[in-house]
Amino acid sequence: MSGKKDDLAGPGIGDYSELEKILPQHYSSLLSPKETQLAIFALKDHIESGLCRELNLIRVTVPLIVDIESGVNDYLDRDGSRTPVGFHISNDHARNPVDAQVVQAATKWKRVALKQFGMQVGEGLLTDMRAVRKDYFLDHDHSAYVDQWDWEKVISAQDRNLAYLKQVVTRIWKVLKGAETLILEMFPQLKTSKYPDLPEELTFIHAEDILDRYPDLPRKQRETAILQDFPAVFIYGIGWTLADGYPHELRAADYDDWVTETFSEDGRPMHGLNGDILVWNPVTKRRHELTSMGIRVNAETLLQQLEITGQLDFLNMPYHQAIVNDELPLSIGGGIGQSRTFMLLLKKAHLGEVSVTVWPKILKEMCAKKNIHVLD
Repeated sequence: MSGKKDDLAGPGIGDYSELEKILPQHYSSLLSPKETQLAIFALKDHIESGLCRELNLIRVTVPLIVDIESGVNDYLDRDGSRTPVGFHISNDHARNPVDAQVVQAATKWKRVALKQFGMQVGEGLLTDMRAVRKDYFLDHDHSAYVDQWDWEKVISAQDRNLAYLKQVVTRIWKVLKGAETLILEMFPQLKTSKYPDLPEELTFIHAEDILDRYPDLPRKQRETAILQDFPAVFIYGIGWTLADGYPHELRAADYDDWVTETFSEDGRPMHGLNGDILVWNPVTKRRHELTSMGIRVNAETLLQQLEITGQLDFLNMPYHQAIVNDELPLSIGGGIGQSRTFMLLLKKAHLGEVSVTVWPKILKEMCAKKNIHVLD
């Protein structure tokens, strides 16, 4: 099928002439810049406290940079195409240097932190994570600057199943829906028939079932199509090769478990204990990803996934050795995009309206012509 390989290459549109067609016409923000800032921090406080309450988490500090030798930085994919920003710290007249990397995500660090903070089964942590992802195409909802609520929770071996994953996802959705209710009460102008509210419940669907529905569509178009019927979905089983010979999307081999066998409600064998929450964004009229999450690999599934992806050399790193030797707790975790969430709930057309980062001149000029005012 045409477009499959390009569709797996990564997020973003890849062409500013295409982006110009996508950015909404006749747009006007429903909130002033000042109101937007007040709304952002009201949402931030509400969501953080809600996640801590619903998932039994505590807030902890999180690194911006890590030692390259630790192996805890996240490569986000399995083909090595998204590499972190690295730099050399000469230190002590080059006698005790450190090679450091800017965090791309705190996925692996969080699991180590669970042990560091002495978390027990059912307990977890929440971080206010900041990262740099230099390999994204900068469009309306992808930025080189990433802010996430990165969270991780200790689970038991018995929790490593699809039912538990769905239970946690439902609790997260409850927090996001509560945040929407809060902000609509604070700023009634956001309540408009032009932009419908989020649905009360998520629809859960396996990536294989979406492929069955739309066998002739590439991945992003399949997601767009399913969101016409169900405006908020949790797509699970992302990373395992589907019936068409491709995974729904490439996923790194050393954090989410996408190899474990599961079963559909009607008994069909499937794979994967991870997934994404996607919603329909009525402002941009496009698919909008809010979070990626999953039950993490254990010793057995880490080895399987590294073998599948040809990355067994990762086993030389301390982080991977700790998993193989059962030195780290079993866990579930994910990252919820902060600016992505603010953009959606505040009915914004561009990430740059809710976060301050760098954008190319061509994009800023394009947005200005469409009455989209990105922050400098």
